[in-house]
Amino acid sequence: MKRRARKKRKLRAIRLWSLPQADHAVPYLRSVVASLRDSWLDAQKERLRKDRLAKEKPDRSHLMAMEDAKNEYSKARDSVQDAVRELRRIDVFPLDPIHGTVLIPFQKEDNLAWYVFDLFDEKGLAGWRYHQDPIEQRRPMGEIDKLSTQTSGPVA
Repeated sequence: MKRRARKKRKLRAIRLWSLPQADHAVPYLRSVVASLRDSWLDAQKERLRKDRLAKEKPDRSHLMAMEDAKNEYSKARDSVQDAVRELRRIDVFPLDPIHGTVLIPFQKEDNLAWYVFDLFDEKGLAGWRYHQDPIEQRRPMGEIDKLSTQTSGPVA
């Protein structure tokens, strides 16, 4: 039995952000994440419309509506992919398009951590988490400075 050769994925280092860089990017992130959310919702709406139309008995108007739903779904899906590509290009990773949440990588001590950007938070950066934390965990932004001062001082 032959084994299929697996396509090797190229490893790519991700950019780690500083807090000032992430703060500076908040208006841009709001724009892209809002676009991602709107496109995601449009895609889901058109997918449901397409699925509902597929259950009905076809006639001429029904077939035209079905074709329209397919086209709109395709456009919305392409918009979602464009927004995700834009975020990935700057090393920001979508977590939940519906809630407008993305993760921005940074280094905390010697660990990978993530700023949590929330579209609906008035400041934008709603918290942070270590990579190994549960995905739903958000630590307060104020903890970043406290932990840095606690660990950077002299050891007794």
